[in-house]
Amino acid sequence: MTKPKILLTRRWPEAVEARLAASYDVTLNEADVPLDAAALAVAMREHDALCPTVTDKIPREVILTEDRRARIIGNYGAGFEHIDLDAAREAGVAITNTPDVLTDATADIAMALILMATRRAGEGERELRAGEWSGWRPTHLLGRSLRGKVLGLVGYGRIARAVAERAVAFGMTVVVHSRSRADDVAPDAYHSTLESLLRVSDVVSLHAPGGSATRHMIDAAALQTMKRDAVLVNTGRGTLIDEAALAVALRDGVIAAAGLDVYEREPAVEAALTSLPNAVLLPHLGSATLETREAMGMKVADNLDAFFAGREPFDRIA
Repeated sequence: MTKPKILLTRRWPEAVEARLAASYDVTLNEADVPLDAAALAVAMREHDALCPTVTDKIPREVILTEDRRARIIGNYGAGFEHIDLDAAREAGVAITNTPDVLTDATADIAMALILMATRRAGEGERELRAGEWSGWRPTHLLGRSLRGKVLGLVGYGRIARAVAERAVAFGMTVVVHSRSRADDVAPDAYHSTLESLLRVSDVVSLHAPGGSATRHMIDAAALQTMKRDAVLVNTGRGTLIDEAALAVALRDGVIAAAGLDVYEREPAVEAALTSLPNAVLLPHLGSATLETREAMGMKVADNLDAFFAGREPFDRIA
């Protein structure tokens, strides 16, 4: 029996590639760089399944490629804003993602950014590596303790809940802004508006979904609402923040610091941010543990197995 042909747009962990190779005719993007729309269109014509990552843009014209062979797009990642779901529904192309396996890894990175930004760890490391550290002194690189501070969570899904658990262990009080109040959020901890949450929070951590409704929800006006000694952290979607406005706010002391793991135009980063000492910038490491990346790949494999066996994929979103 002929194996279905699948294309991986990036190299995946070895264990996942080996599992897929046992059941499928796998084409690997050995260059390990994003494929352009033309290459993705070719893949849709020549393969039964396309397996992209969050860095691959899958617009309408790719999904509606003439003489399309692919019947499923198995996305390697939980986010799916880079895929035109309406076009997929129109074409009858199944779309799956990898929810639930990124929670702890991403929550850990959020806490790492919170600690790095509040304790000025990024500044300290750069100073030491540059040979500029002159030794311990009482007022050098003074940061802020987390104990007794208010953490504002924007969005309250699995990752935000995991961040809340970690923050409580550090002695923080947690407040939430989301579309509706969850049962596990006390009435006095729920903020019905983003503005009210920003006003009371010492640290704001973003976990809202992407899309047009949330694009640039943190803009110049929102930043002006925050405390001047507040810290902003984003491990959610890069589009949530107006990066140019954030750079100005950090430069002018509108807020104290920011920690980012996602960006609006990845891998491009707002140039003004890279020169600011109070910006902690990570290269999208949220899910970057071997355990998590393997689990993500295995979820894709599970979805492909179900689809090609004639069953409904476990994590179908379109």
